[in-house]
Amino acid sequence: MNIGDRVRLLRSTEEGIVRKISSSGRIEVEIEDGFTIPALKSEAVVIHSAEEAYFGKKEEGIEEEKIPLPISKPKDQGLYLAFIPINDQNISLYLINDSRDGYLVQCTEVFGTNHRTLFADKLLSGESKKFDDRILKQLDEWPAFLLRFFPIQTQLGPEKKPFERKLKIKASQFFKHLGEAPLLGKRGYLFHLEQTTQDLDVQKLNLELENIKPKPITEPIKKPAQRIDLHIEELVQDPTGMSNSEILRIQLETFEKNLNQAIASGMHEITFVHGIGNGVLRKEIQKQLSELRNIQYFKDTQKDKWGYGATLVRIS
Repeated sequence: MNIGDRVRLLRSTEEGIVRKISSSGRIEVEIEDGFTIPALKSEAVVIHSAEEAYFGKKEEGIEEEKIPLPISKPKDQGLYLAFIPINDQNISLYLINDSRDGYLVQCTEVFGTNHRTLFADKLLSGESKKFDDRILKQLDEWPAFLLRFFPIQTQLGPEKKPFERKLKIKASQFFKHLGEAPLLGKRGYLFHLEQTTQDLDVQKLNLELENIKPKPITEPIKKPAQRIDLHIEELVQDPTGMSNSEILRIQLETFEKNLNQAIASGMHEITFVHGIGNGVLRKEIQKQLSELRNIQYFKDTQKDKWGYGATLVRIS
């Protein structure tokens, strides 16, 4: 397999041209509309070497007809999570309400037992709202999305129940959802949110919230170390076989725990060593820091020792 070969991905029906081959066995394949998707070299087969011997080459000037994938849509519902490409590297996330009803919507991303709210607002009938941007090549590292919908009933009638949907996007299925996004009029990857939905038990949810009580502090809060190393080798005994998302979850949990302890114990500053890598951990840490009121400032630090692979946090 070489750069420029036309290949088919074994786990899906996508075909494209190999644009990059790395020494780790990963490739980047350019599919239709100029989008590039990552894959393992072992998951792709060169088309011309296997098929032309049996079927011959296609006649020049005759293009294979491309039939867009159908998107099922119930009569009265049309709620979508849409991923609209900005270019071949970046993608925007939208919530689309092409139904007759309005909703209060909450969308969170889920890292194991940790949640972070990305969107919480009204989504009225005929509205679409952008709420985030992502890097397409990091698709395998995206956390799961949890979406909760509470119907807005402006007229007296039978109760419409809230419901929720949890999605974990997988590359092998993601690119099969290509179609035109309702209301936006743009090509993208669409996930219909009424299929296999689960009713949301509001009474149970309220009961869980009532039962959540702060644990009494029985002993003084222990100050964390002045420097916290977040490299996974320092946090677990054997990281072999761990996925990138699991590693990121453990690193963020360690960061949050030590930052909370630093704030509660009255420390003035603390340094988190996250390394350079692909920048995902640094970005997540600094995003969380930017949302906290009791942080005076934070900055990249100690280039000579960690090559700007550390963040100094000044606590106000």
